[in-house]
Amino acid sequence: MSVTLSRRQFATLAAGAAVSAAVPIRRARAAEFVFKVGTNVPESHPLNVNIRKASEELKTTTDGRFDLQLFANNQLGGDSDMLSQLRSGALECFLNSGVNVLSTMIPSAAISGIGFAFKDYPTLWSAMDGKLGAHLRGEINKGGIVVMEKIWDNGFRQITTSTKPIVVPTDLQGMKIRVPVSALWTSLFKSLGASPTGINFSEVYSALQTKVVDGQENPPAIISAAKLYEVQKYCSITNHMWDGWWFLINRRAWGQLPPDMQEKVAKTINTWCMNEREEVAKQNENLRTVLMEKGLIFNTVDPLPFRDALSKSGFYADWRAKFGDKAWDLLEEATGKLS
Repeated sequence: MSVTLSRRQFATLAAGAAVSAAVPIRRARAAEFVFKVGTNVPESHPLNVNIRKASEELKTTTDGRFDLQLFANNQLGGDSDMLSQLRSGALECFLNSGVNVLSTMIPSAAISGIGFAFKDYPTLWSAMDGKLGAHLRGEINKGGIVVMEKIWDNGFRQITTSTKPIVVPTDLQGMKIRVPVSALWTSLFKSLGASPTGINFSEVYSALQTKVVDGQENPPAIISAAKLYEVQKYCSITNHMWDGWWFLINRRAWGQLPPDMQEKVAKTINTWCMNEREEVAKQNENLRTVLMEKGLIFNTVDPLPFRDALSKSGFYADWRAKFGDKAWDLLEEATGKLS
C-alpha cells in the first residue's frame, strides 16, 4: 500500500526533521574524577547525611567533573579492611576514628580519646581545630595519607549499666563492661578498677542481654540506634572519652586532582563537616529526653574524681610516654594538666 503526501505535508515533515537535527541531544556528563568514600555508621547518621550533601554540592560546583560516591554502614568492609583499601588505592576516601584502627598505623592519633581529657565541646574544638589537631594531621600526612583539616564529630561517650549508676570511680570496681577492641579503652577502664571486655559492636546487645557484661559505653545516638535501653537501666553522663572521624584520602588519588579542584573539594568537605558537628551535638542532647522516655535513668558525673583516680593509677603517665611529650603538651595546652 503506498501513501502519497501532499506538498504541504512533505514540507512540514522536512521542516521538523531539520529542527530535530539542529537541536543537540543532551547526555549526562560522565565524571572525570570518581572518588569512593567509606564509613562505618548507618545511612541516617549525620555523618553520612552531610557527606551526601557535600557530594551534591561538588557535582554542581565542578560542573559534574567530580563525583564523591558514599558507601555507608561498612558496605566496603570493616574499618581495618577500608584502611587497607585506602592505602592500596582501591578506596579513595575513608572516615576513621583516630582512637580506632588508624592508631595502629599512627599511634599518636589516639590521643584525642584520652580519658576525661575534654570537659566540653569548646575545650575539645580548641584542641582539635588548633595546635593538637594540626600536629596530628602532620603525623597522618607523614604516614602517607592526605587528611582534611576538620575532624567530624561522633560525640562524647557515656556509660550505661544494668546494675547501678556510675557516680564515683569506685562504682566501676569489678564491673564487667564492654569496650571496643582497643588498647586505650581497655587501659582506661582497667585503671578505674573495672573489668573491661573487648567485644565487637554487633555482639553488644546480646552480651548485655545475657549478662556477659553489665555495662557498655557509647554516644547517645548509638545507644538509641542499637536500642541498648532495652537491656540497660542507667545512663551516667561521664563524657569520659570523645570520638571523631578524620576524613582520609589516598595520596595518589588526591594528586590526580588539579589544584583548583583540590581546593574546592577540601573547602566543601570541611564546610559540611562543621554542619555535621552542630547536628551531632543537637542530636545527642535531644536524645537524652528520648532515652528517658524509653526508661533510662540519667545522672551527671563530676569528672574530677575520675581524673584523680587515673592519675594515681599511672594511666596518664603511661600514655604520655607512649604518645610523646610534644603531643601530650599540646593536649594539656587545651585541657589543663591531666596528671
